Formats: sequence, structure tokens, C-alpha cells
Amino acid sequence: MTNKILQMSIEETKSALRSNSISICVVGVGRIGLPTALSFANTGLHTVGLDIDENLVSRLNSGDYPLKDEPHYDRIFELVLAEKKFKAVSSAKDAISQSDVILLSLPTPMNNENVPDYSALRDVGMQLNQFLTEDSLVIVESTVEPGFVENELIGIIEGTNGRLVAGKNFGIGSCPENANPGEIFEYTSTRPRLVGAINDHTADIISELYQSVFSVKMIRLPDCKTANAVKLTGNVFRDVNIAFVNELSILFEKMEIDTYTVLEAAKAKRMFLAHDPGAGVGGPCIPVNSYQFLNLARSLSGSFKIIEASRKINEHMPFHVIGLIKDIFENTKKNLGTSTIMILGITYKPNVKDVQLTPAEPIIDKLKDMCADVKIFDPFFKGEKIFGVTCENSLYEGLAGCDGIVIVTNHDEFTRIDLGVLASKMRTPILVDTRGLVSKNEAEKAGLIFKGLGR
Repeated sequence: MTNKILQMSIEETKSALRSNSISICVVGVGRIGLPTALSFANTGLHTVGLDIDENLVSRLNSGDYPLKDEPHYDRIFELVLAEKKFKAVSSAKDAISQSDVILLSLPTPMNNENVPDYSALRDVGMQLNQFLTEDSLVIVESTVEPGFVENELIGIIEGTNGRLVAGKNFGIGSCPENANPGEIFEYTSTRPRLVGAINDHTADIISELYQSVFSVKMIRLPDCKTANAVKLTGNVFRDVNIAFVNELSILFEKMEIDTYTVLEAAKAKRMFLAHDPGAGVGGPCIPVNSYQFLNLARSLSGSFKIIEASRKINEHMPFHVIGLIKDIFENTKKNLGTSTIMILGITYKPNVKDVQLTPAEPIIDKLKDMCADVKIFDPFFKGEKIFGVTCENSLYEGLAGCDGIVIVTNHDEFTRIDLGVLASKMRTPILVDTRGLVSKNEAEKAGLIFKGLGR
């Protein structure tokens, strides 16, 4: 029996939260969903994590915390399991029908044609049509293009049988996740959250719920589509600006101007917001969010030229890195096709174990196409096979026989590398730095043949 949360006044909602009598179901307990579920459970609310991955469900219920690169949540995980405030399940019927709040934290990847794939949300929408209890609340944390909730998801949940009507006997709102992988605890506990809903009462309940769990400011927006528009705008802003500095870096290379020196000095201008160049833009958010806007523009018979150009630039950067590698090998009279290259860092961003859309993959693939022997070292993948290559267990030991190193990801661990040891261990001491991690002067002083992106 649920509490019929949609019928509650705000005071009744506050009282139910204080007494921990509201039940939560988080659908999708991956990188974002699991920390979210643990946060709700940590306040004393009975929380169920629903996921179709039965192996993950089994791991969670056995006490195996999978997100080793997300600090703080390991202790929360142990606590809420011990107190029986959290459990994972794979069966939707009971999890959905017995919960007051169903929170959707599902992936929204792209297909092979760079079109957003909302199949997971659509599938869960059909399950909600079957199992959602009247006067329950659905919250969409997944990042979707503006209008998807209003124009498609609500219709799927309502179905054609007339049992459920959004805004009348179930509430729905968007509260897009704002987490930064590797720093999710800090982000969710300090950063304001967006909320837009089908009506004011639903938005009031969502705001009260999130404030009670995360103690953060809630930014109220007119509706779901506006909340999702804000989320996409913030991330796509980064994609566009990274593309700008990537273009600058290519230009400045030709002029022997150090891009990082330029960016650092430009920060003196009050309105300048610096972004760093690099080997590409990966991950499950920024590239996908750009294509969500592009998909939306196409659906309205329009275009979004600045995003199209930015995607083209950022997706080209791995191949620009290949060009840098070819140049330095030609300049040193080395045959790249008979050389061994160590890729340093394969994740899409530093300090997380995540390779979604990482620029390391096309770099590795292209080097293999050129007949180079490829090694990789990443502290998050020691001994694991990834992109067809087994990750070295030790950086320094793995350097034997190497003719070049390419820094693709700037993990914190790499800031402590001894450049002199690198040079001494390699067959040919070539270093290509795509992340501005190494000083050119220090590299050359250590005996390395250096090439830097944007330098």
C-alpha cells in the first residue's frame, strides 16, 4: 500500500519525509542511479534499486559496491544495506507498484547514426503503465531532449486504457541529474537542482523531496521541457567552447604559440571562461547532449550550425593527435609502423573508470591500422583487456621496448611521473602530450623528444 503522495499537502509531505514513510524506487542503478538511490536510503527512506542487470542486482545485494572511483558512497552503501534501507531487485512489478516515488535514472545513449536512443525510457514507461499505483510520482532524472517527457513519455505511461492520467492521478516531473562522475557526492550535496513538472503541486512535492535528501537549492522552472533545455544548454556550452580552444590549439601549433600560456593570460579578462584543449570530448553526457539538440532541431525542420561545427571539430581531434604522432616520428626518422606506442590513460576523463566515447579508442584503432604495436597503461584498468589490448600493470615496467608515449587522459597519478625514468626506460624517448600535463622544457631536460597538442 502506497501513501498516495500526489494527494498530500506540502505539510503532509514534510511529515511523511520526517517519519521516513515515503518509499522510493530508483530505476537504473548505474553510475548515477546507484549514488542517487543510496542518498535517498541514507536519509532513512526505504529505497529499492530496480535494474535489468541481474548480475549487478546480485552484486549489490551481496554487499559488493561497484563504483570504486566514487568516494564516500562505499560507506553509505555498507550502512544502508546493514540497516535494510536499500535493496536491489530486477522485477518491476512489485518495485513500481509498492513505491510512492519512481525515479528514472536510465541511460540515453546514441545509436550508430548519432540519434539519441530512448528505448530504455520507453520500455520503463510501458512498465509504469502496467504497474504504477494511482497518485504516485514519477521523476525523470535521465537527460532527454526538451519535449520528450511531454510529447512522448507521458503518453506511453498513460497508455490507451484510461487508467492513468498525468496531473490527475499521477504526477510527473523532470529533475535532470547534475552529477560529475568521480565527484558525484560533492556535486549532489552542493549544486542546485533543476525541477520542472506537469503542475505546481507536483513541482512542490519534488522540491520538498530533494531538499530533504540533498539540502540544496531547487531552481523552479515552468515545465519539464524547460528543465531539460537548461540541462542540455549547460553541457553543450562546454562542447562548443572546447571546440573553440581545440581550433585555437591547432592554429597556435603552426605559429609555435603555447595555447596554455594564452588561456592562462586570457583569464585576466573578467568575462573569459577558460576551457582546455585535448584529444577529444567523450563520455555519456557532452557528445550525447549535443546530438540531442541536433536531433531536436532536425525534428523541427531546422539546424544548429554551431553545434554541428563543434561536434565535427571535437570528433576530429583524435585524428589530429595521430597527425602529431606521425610528425614527431618522421622528424626523428623513426618508422611508426614498426614502433611500439604506449597510450597513457584511456578513460574519457581523468580519475574515473569509464571509457564511454573516449578519444583513446579511435587513437588506438588508427595506430593499429598503421601497424604500430600498441600498449596501454591506465591505473583504473590494470591487467584488464580493453580495446583489444591488455593494460599494463606497471607503467615503468611496461615501457620496455617502447618508442613513444601518448598522454591521452590526465589522471592525477600522471602528475607524479618521473620524466627521467620515462626517458631511461624507453627504446626511443618520444613523448606526445595531448593534455598539457608536461612542461616542454622539463621534458626535454629529462631527455625526452617532446611534442604537445597546442604547443
